[in-house]
Amino acid sequence: MMESEKSDKTPMYQYIMNDIKRKIETGELRAHDPLPTQIDLAKEYNTSEITSRRALSDLVQEGYVYRIRGKGSFIQEKSADADSRPIRTLFFAHLNHDLTRFSHPFFSEMFEGIQEVCEENGVNFHLWDIGDDYQLPEDPQAGIVLLTTTAVDSFDMERLAAWRQENRRIVTVHFYYPHLGIPYVIVDNLTGGYLATQHLISLGHRRIGMILTGKSILELNQEFSLRLQGYRLALSQHQIPFEPELVVFMDEEQESMELGAEGFKRLIELERPPTAIFATSDYKAIGAMNAARKAGMQVPGDISIMGYDDLNISAIAYPSLSTVNQNTRKLGERAAEMLLFEFAEEAQQPVKDEIVPTLIPRGSTGPAPS
Repeated sequence: MMESEKSDKTPMYQYIMNDIKRKIETGELRAHDPLPTQIDLAKEYNTSEITSRRALSDLVQEGYVYRIRGKGSFIQEKSADADSRPIRTLFFAHLNHDLTRFSHPFFSEMFEGIQEVCEENGVNFHLWDIGDDYQLPEDPQAGIVLLTTTAVDSFDMERLAAWRQENRRIVTVHFYYPHLGIPYVIVDNLTGGYLATQHLISLGHRRIGMILTGKSILELNQEFSLRLQGYRLALSQHQIPFEPELVVFMDEEQESMELGAEGFKRLIELERPPTAIFATSDYKAIGAMNAARKAGMQVPGDISIMGYDDLNISAIAYPSLSTVNQNTRKLGERAAEMLLFEFAEEAQQPVKDEIVPTLIPRGSTGPAPS
């Protein structure tokens, strides 16, 4: 049993650590039990907050304690077990992605979320390109936040299955593979598509166009397919028939304003054009707004336009763009928390989570024209 009395030579932060370790060993503190805040801990041991903060930080470093932002500090599972090695390094692994794409808020905010959880728990965080040879970091104890691809058919599923068999500590983000039993966290794109469409319906729109990136309704990636399902669900709940002519597909891989302009042109040339358009990215939506202005139409007076992503420029576009924020900072936080605190190699049911996006109504959407 560890000492319960403080000797004159024992630094106070070390005494606090030893006392908490003693409580873990004796069963007074169990896995996932909450610890007092550093303020309360300082009061309990009659010391300063600086001292209690160091004690908690060192307990995190040694794998006895983990932290969750906004909730506090908790006892790590199997913290006293020498065979249970906590993750000390976390990698965001990707397959040959152009690093300039990671400046998009979807990724930059996700990285911020991962970084915050790592810093709070003394964990290193790095990017890692698995390359054409599909090489993961050599450290088998490293945590991997894995972005497979934006093109579903271009990632080798056999490699992913092999990593699962090797019990690599992997959580996938953005895309998921339920048949492999790999933990995942994604944005709820179905709800996002629903929120965007419901917003336009609430403004009185009944003919709502949609601009999607993909070859056809049968060849969409996961995120756009789910946004389309959300669109259709919102229509059906209001007894608005789904009209295939109101959904246009842009056969490109990269989002751009040009796609939005072309999609707008196709929709506005219909015999009965829509009164509102849901473009499934802010780039496409801003392109559609520019095309509407060139056509002599007022946004939102003549046509409402809805985006998706909540890019920084969307708030200062003219008019400011109504959009959907994907809350990817929370996506990053949850991916890191899953790896650090919830990952179980032998779990029968994979850990999973879906982050609910947020509707951001702004000036580009308004009541349907009478």
